[in-house]
Amino acid sequence: MGKFGILYIVSTPIGNLGDMTIRGIEILKNVSLIGAEDTRNSGKLLKKYEIRTPMISYHKFNERSRVEKILGILGNGEDVAIISDAGTPGISDPSSIIVRQAIEKNIQVVTLPGATAFIPALISSGLNCERFYFVGFLPDKETKRRELLESLVLIKDTLVFYEAPHRLIKFLIKIKEVFGNRKIVIARELSKLYETYYRTTIDEVLTNPAMITLKGEFVIIVEGAQEKEYSNAELTEMLKTELDIGKSKNDAIKKVQKLTGVSKNKVYSLALKIKENLK
Repeated sequence: MGKFGILYIVSTPIGNLGDMTIRGIEILKNVSLIGAEDTRNSGKLLKKYEIRTPMISYHKFNERSRVEKILGILGNGEDVAIISDAGTPGISDPSSIIVRQAIEKNIQVVTLPGATAFIPALISSGLNCERFYFVGFLPDKETKRRELLESLVLIKDTLVFYEAPHRLIKFLIKIKEVFGNRKIVIARELSKLYETYYRTTIDEVLTNPAMITLKGEFVIIVEGAQEKEYSNAELTEMLKTELDIGKSKNDAIKKVQKLTGVSKNKVYSLALKIKENLK
């Protein structure tokens, strides 16, 4: 087999078509094939920049079946580009399978820097952006969603989520249940005509949901965990709550320690006192 082609991962604008990079345009013009999340949507971008390269659909529902076709083209020494509807493929968009497969076959993968929604949202949020934790979309299943949120409770870095507008209020209710009230910034329609930032708190939005225009694409920036001192009374009450729902002493200790960050020895000693008082 001769020399492999190059697999390019190309970022596309998240709204304003003027955000397409010169290098990205050149690559899309010169590759043999473009794998696009939605060929009709991407057709508008290609038309604007007079890109006539053939496209095939490449999305999460057909990703596995398209991989062999793309690998075959790369194996013939031809270059292929992957694009998404908006932003960078691989960030809450398909491309991970083809990237892994290409790497396994020693095919060069080149990812272009470019547009992505969460970076401008994070920087313009006014919250700490020195360290952040990208979460993206929450899992659909309730148990998985709860597990993930509980694993994030003690993270002090700013948290970054994606969510659809019709699920925003439900999303905020879920994170309020686990995180409590926190500062949040909701960014919508980034780079578009109606770009808007809501710098607020979870409670303020839940009290007045009409303040948010539920249209467009949303990035939600959530303040990281803040240092909190827990009194013995608060910790004891949390332990009692876990024990009352049927959890064992050890499981109750683990849960409270995980939620608060308080040392296991301290939580353990309080649990022993609860058991002694019940005798």
